[in-house]
Amino acid sequence: MKGDGMNLVTGASGLLGSHIVEKLRAAGRPVRVLVRRDTDRTWLKTQGVEFCEGDVTDAASLRAACRGVEVVYHSAAKVGDWGPWEDFQRITIDGTRHLVEAAVEAGVRRFVHISSISTYGYHTRDITVDESWELGYGLYRWAYYSKSKCEAERIVWEAHRDKRIEVTVIRPAWIYGPRDRATIARLAGMIRAGRAKILGRGDNRLNVVYAGNVAEAAILAAESPAAAGEAFNASNDGEITQQRYFDLLAEALGAPRVTRRVPYRLAYTAGLLLECLGHALGSTRPPFITRYAVWLMGRRSFFSAEKARRVLGWKPTITYEVGVPLTVRWYMEQERAAGPAKLPVAQSASA
Repeated sequence: MKGDGMNLVTGASGLLGSHIVEKLRAAGRPVRVLVRRDTDRTWLKTQGVEFCEGDVTDAASLRAACRGVEVVYHSAAKVGDWGPWEDFQRITIDGTRHLVEAAVEAGVRRFVHISSISTYGYHTRDITVDESWELGYGLYRWAYYSKSKCEAERIVWEAHRDKRIEVTVIRPAWIYGPRDRATIARLAGMIRAGRAKILGRGDNRLNVVYAGNVAEAAILAAESPAAAGEAFNASNDGEITQQRYFDLLAEALGAPRVTRRVPYRLAYTAGLLLECLGHALGSTRPPFITRYAVWLMGRRSFFSAEKARRVLGWKPTITYEVGVPLTVRWYMEQERAAGPAKLPVAQSASA
């Protein structure tokens, strides 16, 4: 069902949220964005959106944001794999609960919840995981990001089962694209400096996906009656190995190919030790390596997106050969405009 009603996007200043906004506005759909008072609205102002000042932690602001809305795209969350549990609880879990309640009260037709493939847990073997698999496998003590996303899913599924609101869940993988402020600066710096390393042999299939493609999946799901009560992995744009992904990055950056390697198990152990040290010292900055980051890049498990292709007719429109150079060009433009020292380098990517 194609609706012409108002679309509310949370997390609209972030990577995926901004691409959802862009796709909706390109299709001529009305969009309202939930933004904090201190949010940089420069890009959003170019999209002709309606602004609603608030925060997922402020229930009253969410009631105002949901008023007259047909579809909610909830992409706001505490990102990264580092930080106190209280932040994940307050933003990802409680924020989702507040937004669901506000959406139910406002009579929203569809709640599209952006989750993560990491809710399935940390599978590492050479297996293919689809939406039929249980959530939460092997989540260790400090897996705050994945644990909070699992709990947020529990909240939205409960609302759907109780027939309070139609819910669709989108589970992206590691997302990249223009406006990526989480990983591209760090990867570019490491590749240019010759410090980047391949984890293991480099022939493992990566689950990495272009943000605009995930946005298209989310919009298709919002419009499909068959998507109500369903979860979809929007987890890849086809198949690409870790080595090939680094080759594309290096080529776009004009840097030498990444050939140095480190064993997966060694990197994982280093991540564990650095996490233990960081927690013991109460560090607010993430370690240089975490187990989650190692898992994202080096695991041999693969997350299938065939259900989204079959049920939604989702076909990623931006390939890796187009998307990676496009992302690097965006980053280099930002770098030239602001200077590399001024570009934000956030915590490690989330998926």
